[in-house]
Amino acid sequence: METLPRETIVDVLEARLHEDIVTGRHPAGSYLPPERTMADGYGVTRTTLKHAFGRLVQAGLLETRHGVGTRVRDFLRLGGADLLPVLVRYDPGWIAEIFEVRRGVGTLIGERAAARADRAQRDELRELLRAVAEAADPDAVQLADAEVHRALARATGNRVYVLLTNTLFNAYLPLRSRLAGPFQDPRTAYERLAPLVAAVGAGDRAAARKAAADYLTVTERIMLDDLGAR
Repeated sequence: METLPRETIVDVLEARLHEDIVTGRHPAGSYLPPERTMADGYGVTRTTLKHAFGRLVQAGLLETRHGVGTRVRDFLRLGGADLLPVLVRYDPGWIAEIFEVRRGVGTLIGERAAARADRAQRDELRELLRAVAEAADPDAVQLADAEVHRALARATGNRVYVLLTNTLFNAYLPLRSRLAGPFQDPRTAYERLAPLVAAVGAGDRAAARKAAADYLTVTERIMLDDLGAR
């Protein structure tokens, strides 16, 4: 058994500030109230507030200027994809938009993997696909499935596709327990993914693009339906 993480007061405050920023309570471009006012309002010390602010600055949600104050960054104009895990955590509406990008990027990755994969990469994909069928439970199936897609991205030979794939997984895998619908049965998950791996193995770009689109569309629909039912 794994020891459950213990939340500190800084963790709790950071989460609360995240939520208040992404939901607009502290609008983009606005300056936050003075630290003493903020600390009193949240019922914490100024030291705790400073630690939470430091994390939010690193996350790209705040910027602090000495002698001026702390301002909420316009993350939609200035932020990067690294903010997606934070945004998804507090606004599930981002999931549908992530899946739209997942579908578009994933079909391109499938096509380019078919065109560029070498023998070792095709063998790796077949091995990773077998791991999907042999996974012990839905969580393991989902994680094994993700490794197939990471390998597909690597097979394109384009490192930007690899980083985009990692970014998308980083955004929604923390919520994977709520998105486990397509991964309940290892054999079914395997059969959904097998046509894509087969097309890449055969070097058939058109078939790989279609298989990727079919797989991503079906799994997206199941996962969004699961979210809607909760």
